[in-house]
Amino acid sequence: MTIKLHAFTCGTISGAKNLLMEGAEGDITIPVPAYLIEHPRGRALFDTGLHPDLRRDPVERLGPRLAQMFQVGLAPGAAVSERLESIGRDPGRIDLLISSHLHFDHVGGNALIPNATMLVQRREWDVGKDHDAALRSGYAPRDYDLGHKMRVVDGEHDVFGDGSVMCLPTHGHTAGHQSLKVRLDGGEVGLAADACYFCQTLRERRLPPAMYDRAAMLASLDRLEALERGGARIFFGHDPEFWRTVPQAPALVA
Repeated sequence: MTIKLHAFTCGTISGAKNLLMEGAEGDITIPVPAYLIEHPRGRALFDTGLHPDLRRDPVERLGPRLAQMFQVGLAPGAAVSERLESIGRDPGRIDLLISSHLHFDHVGGNALIPNATMLVQRREWDVGKDHDAALRSGYAPRDYDLGHKMRVVDGEHDVFGDGSVMCLPTHGHTAGHQSLKVRLDGGEVGLAADACYFCQTLRERRLPPAMYDRAAMLASLDRLEALERGGARIFFGHDPEFWRTVPQAPALVA
């Protein structure tokens, strides 16, 4: 049974690096990834990137605070639906939206994938559905509360029932953040998402200054490190140097 994994970058975010890693200096432009997993039992997206309305009016979409902190870039053709169409995949025929968490750069493209079931950790969805908690977490319900069918899970979850695609709880960045482990012919990969922004985050345990739970985030880095020691290749969430080494669709991740 062959599982195909396509990696996309769906736009960029620019801002001060110390917003993403304690003690960092200068500015940085980071990629916004999304992944297509093609399994004999269905197609899944892990995260969906940015909403295309950000091209027109980022302040209206993000609010003045976030729009002042970050500058977003979403070139023509870079939205997740456009990336899918560029490799001959119909956005209307995606079965699952697996959300690492509910921040705007991870669920912004959900609106472009209308017929999928959304798969999210219960802890994350509880925050997202609570107006005040969502606001404190920087979530915008119009990004994710769109009427998709829901699969709300607790802890580790076997997406297709055969152990090949596993949701791994990696709480800390947010209340219910999850990463994804995918077993490919060439070996396992761990899609870290925002549990680990940069390679340096994992190697030096230099966390972002703002997070939901510092101790939980450190424990999640320990889990990713153990996965790496077991032979998996970790895909860091927003590391521009790492992403220059990633074969992007239509190429397959090895």
